[in-house]
Amino acid sequence: MTRTVYNTATTLDGFIATEDHSLAWLLSRQIDADGPMSHQEFEKRIGAIVMGSSTYRWVREHEPESWAYAMPAWVLTHQDLQPFPGADIRITAADTREQLIALHAEMVAAAGERDVWVVGGGDLAGQFADAGLLDEVVVSIAPVTIGAGAPLLPRHVELARTEWAVNGEFVCVRYDVVKG
Repeated sequence: MTRTVYNTATTLDGFIATEDHSLAWLLSRQIDADGPMSHQEFEKRIGAIVMGSSTYRWVREHEPESWAYAMPAWVLTHQDLQPFPGADIRITAADTREQLIALHAEMVAAAGERDVWVVGGGDLAGQFADAGLLDEVVVSIAPVTIGAGAPLLPRHVELARTEWAVNGEFVCVRYDVVKG
């Protein structure tokens, strides 16, 4: 069964990026690519991705020569963004719960037997949670604080821990979203 998963890294004080969208705090950390709860293992489960405009712009700016994802991608935004040449990227908006549910159904169909990954944006993950579409949250917690920035998940979402591991400098935790 396809699940919708928000998988991200966060600082100890709960931010996924600085106020100016920097991930320098993350990129300087040690992690074992083949270790427990690794990102590479996680990506094998993914059949479709969705991200917000800030994440999309960050990926485009930091990897301008290639698109990192082979699966279909949706970018939810009201901005006029251009898709990466040759990649299956769908720039769209979902202004209502009903539109998000319909868009999610497209993502699930595209993912097939694999999962949908909410790549970045705590608010975007929150919108999926608000609509009852988010099934799992996976967080790699870095031993650093930054004091302010983009919050991990700026909503009240009830979670139940299902797994945890230490990988390099990170404590990695998997949660199911408690629905209802």
